[in-house]
Amino acid sequence: MNTVLVVEDGLTDLEILSRYLQQAGYSVISATSSEEVQVKIDGNKPDLIFLDVILPGKSGFEICRELKTNPDTSKIPVVFCSTKNSDVDKIWGNMLGAAAYLSKPIDREELVVTLKELLK
Repeated sequence: MNTVLVVEDGLTDLEILSRYLQQAGYSVISATSSEEVQVKIDGNKPDLIFLDVILPGKSGFEICRELKTNPDTSKIPVVFCSTKNSDVDKIWGNMLGAAAYLSKPIDREELVVTLKELLK
């Protein structure tokens, strides 16, 4: 079973995303702040990371940059999930190495298709 780390500070969005992922057959771990991310990665080695852009502490963009420059985590696909969904945000996410960018509210079908594509 693939493990997905969801980094989301909004409890409602975290709950919805986690439920969609679990129903699609994925094991879900979560972090609600930038400080928790590395601890969760070290303890669980996720196969994919869903990352909100707006978080307390470091932004999702900063976290993605750190993950992609670290040899231990650079190969883990990162998918941004955010209400910040302008073309500039999507281009910036892509430049930082994100594999995909999903806009909130999350569409369940788009989520499952994106996961299957990235974890095949």
